[in-house]
Amino acid sequence: MKRREFITLLASGACARPVVAYAQSPPKPVIGLLCPGSPDGDGEAVAAVRQGLNETGYVEGRNLTIEYRWAEDHFDRLPAMAGDLVHRQVALILTAGGTGTALAAKTATSTIPIVFVTGGDPLQSGVVASLSRPGGNITGLTAFSEVLIQKRFELVRELVPEATVIGVLLNSSNPISTVRTIDMQAAARVVGQQIRILLAGSKEELATVFATIVQERIGALVVQADTLFTNVRHGLAALAARHRVPAIYEFREQAVAGGLISYGASHDDIYREAGVYAGRVLNGAKPADLPVLRPTRFQLIINLKTARVLGLTIPPTLLARADEVIE
Repeated sequence: MKRREFITLLASGACARPVVAYAQSPPKPVIGLLCPGSPDGDGEAVAAVRQGLNETGYVEGRNLTIEYRWAEDHFDRLPAMAGDLVHRQVALILTAGGTGTALAAKTATSTIPIVFVTGGDPLQSGVVASLSRPGGNITGLTAFSEVLIQKRFELVRELVPEATVIGVLLNSSNPISTVRTIDMQAAARVVGQQIRILLAGSKEELATVFATIVQERIGALVVQADTLFTNVRHGLAALAARHRVPAIYEFREQAVAGGLISYGASHDDIYREAGVYAGRVLNGAKPADLPVLRPTRFQLIINLKTARVLGLTIPPTLLARADEVIE
C-alpha cells in the first residue's frame, strides 16, 4: 500500500468513528441556611438538617452547596443576611431558630422557596396563612412550644410543690419575647400560677438572672425555648445546679447537658425533618402544597444525676411517666 493511500484510509477511519458526547453534570443547587446562633452552638441542628437532606438524595459537597449565615445571637442582622442570600439567588432558604428568622426570610423574598423551623405558632405570627396549605413560597415545621407551656408549669409544680413563684426565662434580644411573655402569663393564669418574667439577652446576663432568683426566693425556673438558651445549655445547667434552682427545659438535649427535666419534641428530629422538607422542595415539591408539620410525640426526660445534686427527690409518679431517665 502506497503512503498516500494509507493516509487516505486513516483519515476515512477517523471520520467514521462516532463522536462521543460528554454530558455536563447538572450544576449543584445552592441553598442558604439562615441561623440566629453560631456554628458552635447550632452544630447538632445543622448535622440533623444534613441528615434529612441526605435522606432525599442531597449530600453537601457532592451534589449540594450550603451557604451558611450566622447572626451570632444578633437578631438585627437577620434581615440583611436574608437579603444577601436572595441576592446570591440561592435555590432555597432554610431558616432555623424561630419566628424572627422565618419572618426575615419571608420579608426578603416572595419567590425563593423557604423552609422554616419555629417554636411558636406560625399562624399567630403571620409566617403562614394556613397550616394545611401555607400558600406562597413558604412552609416548615413548628414545635408549637406555646401549647406546652401550661404542661411545663404543671410538671414543675408536681416536682417542686412548695414553689409559690416560678421564674420564666426569656431572651430579651429576641424580637418575639414580648409575644412569648403574653403567652406565658396567659398559661400561668389558666393553672393559677404566680410567675416572674426574667430576661437575659446574652450568656453573660444569665449570672444576673440567677442572682435575682436567689434574692427573690423564686422556687423553680421554666426556660423558654430559644436558640441562645439551647446554645449555652451546658453553662445554663451549671448555673442552675450551682444555685440549686430546679429548672425545666423544652429539648432533650438540654436535659442531657445537665438540665433537671425537659418536656417537648426532639430538637434533632425537628431539624432532620426540616432537611427532608428542603430536599423535597429541591426535588420539585411546591412549599405552598406542603403542610406545616407539627410534632406528634413529646418526650419527658428526667436527669436523676442533676436531681441528686439539687437534693431533690423525684416523685415516683413522675418517674413512671418519663420517656427517659438519665442516671
